[in-house]
Amino acid sequence: MFSRAVGFAVIAIAVAGFAVLWWTITSTNSTLTTPPAAIVVFAGLPIMYSWQAPPLFAVIASVIIAFIVVAIFVGLEIRDINTSRRSLKGDSKPLAPRVIMDATRGVFYGPVTVTVLVPAHNEEDVLGATLDALHEQTRQPDRVIVIADNCTDATVSIARARGLEVRETIDNRLKKAGALNQALSSLLHQAGPNDTFMIVDADTRLKPQFIETAVRHFTDDRGLSAIGGLFFGEPGRGLLGQLQRNEYTRYARDIRRRRGRVFVLTGTASVFRAPALKVLASQRGSLIPGIRGDVYDTAALTEDNEITIALKSLGALMTSPSQCQVETELMPTWRDLWRQRLRWQRGALENINAYGLTSATVRYWSQQVGIAYSVFALWTFFLLIFLQVVSTDTWIWYPFWLSVGAIFIIERVTSVWRGGWAARLLAATLVIELVYDTFLDIVFLKGVIDIALKRNARWGNEARPAGAKHVAQKSHHLDQGVES
Repeated sequence: MFSRAVGFAVIAIAVAGFAVLWWTITSTNSTLTTPPAAIVVFAGLPIMYSWQAPPLFAVIASVIIAFIVVAIFVGLEIRDINTSRRSLKGDSKPLAPRVIMDATRGVFYGPVTVTVLVPAHNEEDVLGATLDALHEQTRQPDRVIVIADNCTDATVSIARARGLEVRETIDNRLKKAGALNQALSSLLHQAGPNDTFMIVDADTRLKPQFIETAVRHFTDDRGLSAIGGLFFGEPGRGLLGQLQRNEYTRYARDIRRRRGRVFVLTGTASVFRAPALKVLASQRGSLIPGIRGDVYDTAALTEDNEITIALKSLGALMTSPSQCQVETELMPTWRDLWRQRLRWQRGALENINAYGLTSATVRYWSQQVGIAYSVFALWTFFLLIFLQVVSTDTWIWYPFWLSVGAIFIIERVTSVWRGGWAARLLAATLVIELVYDTFLDIVFLKGVIDIALKRNARWGNEARPAGAKHVAQKSHHLDQGVES
């Protein structure tokens, strides 16, 4: 069972921050000091407007508070990164770059090799495209293994028809993490210091330079433990698909602006150095949560987020180069998106609850608090708009707030610029993406409330429309028997 403290802590911190800002604004005189003016447009239609703006004190105080909060969390994150990179404490930070460099100085272990592991559960509809993308890599993988997990369709025969190695799981009831643990338990024993393992979801298509770029980075930097991919959404899926693509495009932009510093080693496609996985497995149950010997924590709902925090806690150096891109499947319906994001949200809270507040997790705590704060801010904005509509006879436009809105629109458009004209036009509407953000806010609140009330995470197996067959199968496999 989750400790309900994690849910209460996130909400309490966000409420406290929001209360400070609310007090700052409401403690000043906000009455209308000058009557609104009017202009006439569209054949006599009057438009009322007012140049009144919030008091300068409130604006400055809000900006200062925001900068202080951001500076604190950014400072803590930079401090943790620098500490990990410079650490020589092999007992507490065994994967710190300097520890690894000292241990491997003057030794050449041969060229970097790449073994691709493709965990698959009834993936006959998408596996072919994933394997085609692997075949089109500018640097071919040295070995490809399809991990068939309780498959009842043609997944195994498709892989074998291409001459690939297939490993079928034995009595696995621990989802994707359990399937990977079974395969890695034997593969890691045979792996050398310069061997790497790439985990690729069966519904993910790699861009041609992914493996070549990863090998180059591992070759150039002996202290590098893992490389994550930047994921982009597949074409299609209508408006909902474009909303998800915009979201993923912004995430990739953030990673580029962070110069590749990883937030999450995406489960769609990431590469790990074999010695790093060996150390991680050996430290389960001691320095990091989990069962000793397991690479992936099978109790975590989001194994990619958890393994990222685990590696960071051990001092590992990770990066997401801009050339390491993947195209992944999008959720076809709002219901599928709800299930996916609720699982992600519960998993994220589960992870920070398991690791507590440490230098390695402060960034993840700040993200959860930031999301909670944005929920209060956005919904308060909606409430105030509603109150103005129902309490006034005439709508009044305020140029100050229109300029603030214009800044938001410019930011949202420029942040998805690489997504093309469809992405830019959708972002320019602002309202549609606000509706999408509100949906994600509801998912967030659902996850936090469930944890705070100690509700079990039960994922139903509702029927899906035919067009969502693969998503339904995948969700069923991920969710079977899962309880927090």
